[in-house]
Amino acid sequence: MNDWVPIAKEYDPLKAGSIDGTDEDPHDRAVWRAMLARYVPNKGVTGDPLLTLFVARLNLQTREDKLREVFSRFGDIRRLRLVRDVVTGFSKGYAFIEYKDERALLKAHREADGLVIDQHEVFVDYELERTLRGWIPRRLGGGLGGKKESGQLRFGGRDRPFRKPISLPLVKNELYREGRRDRRERSRSRERHWNPRPREREHDRQREKRWPDREPPARAWPDSERERDPREDRAKGRERRGRSK
Repeated sequence: MNDWVPIAKEYDPLKAGSIDGTDEDPHDRAVWRAMLARYVPNKGVTGDPLLTLFVARLNLQTREDKLREVFSRFGDIRRLRLVRDVVTGFSKGYAFIEYKDERALLKAHREADGLVIDQHEVFVDYELERTLRGWIPRRLGGGLGGKKESGQLRFGGRDRPFRKPISLPLVKNELYREGRRDRRERSRSRERHWNPRPREREHDRQREKRWPDREPPARAWPDSERERDPREDRAKGRERRGRSK
């Protein structure tokens, strides 16, 4: 926890795939691909990587002259490269801008992130391909950031920094486990020795304490009627019929 930082100092695909950088197993196939990839930075790229900005999420219709107009406000630009498809020549939506001095680079990094260019909010960060050790690009399952919330997000960059991991002391975990074990043993002992009769007696006592003056409920018929002789009933019936005649 003492060496935790929100921004990755060295690229690790496994950590980049975790929101707090503590995963021990890859959670998607792209992380597996990035872990198995052997990427060598493009040696044909020229310029000073420490003075170069990475600009992403561009409108596909944005051209070099528009980018130069916007980013030249922060300082003198030495080189600007809008990445295009080698076959179609269409923009891929990201570019690299190299400044002449560090002051302009820092100002653009601070103020240009989130600017709206041609109805698109752009993302600005330092170039990582030649400055972050172990870098794996997005097309190989690596990268940083991402906008798709459903999966394959990468953490440890400016767009999505690591969140501080939550670590509980080991002592509390042990106490928690012991408490659960004790509760399970008590519940089993109750099941073994459970007897419903004492509970019913206790319920009757509580009812007597609550309503001491309450009369017992009336029965459907008195005990005296239940014990009558049926012969007497027949004799009474005959007498009633004789009177009616």
